[in-house]
Amino acid sequence: MAGGRRKARSVALQALYEIDAVGHDPEATLNHLLEEATLTGENASFAQELVRGVVRYKDKLDAHIRRFAPAWPVEQIAVIDRNILRLAIFEVLLDNRVPMKVAINEAVELAKDFGSDSSPRFVNGVLGAVSALIKNEKS
Repeated sequence: MAGGRRKARSVALQALYEIDAVGHDPEATLNHLLEEATLTGENASFAQELVRGVVRYKDKLDAHIRRFAPAWPVEQIAVIDRNILRLAIFEVLLDNRVPMKVAINEAVELAKDFGSDSSPRFVNGVLGAVSALIKNEKS
């Protein structure tokens, strides 16, 4: 169910934003958001896996962002955009459960829903660089 997974990503993004912006405890933040969300058990688990994965690998994900968006210091990227990128790069490079195109499309949709007018283009550009690198490494 794509809609449920998109909603799970949305909840995960909201948790990551709050954790990043305010420094709240990841588990408490996620649990609070999951209580308010109407997700199936499977999609709630998916949201938890995403948040835990991004929190666990944050430094590694930020290193990837630095590599693929060298003109943008990670700390200066808008909090929402930074967390959309972390989420998508986690799904693509570490989690490997969704195809690259799906992860990029989902990230762009999140950028449209939560980011500024320039967010979708920025997110798509950075993830396009990630995609190009992965294709080059596989060939």
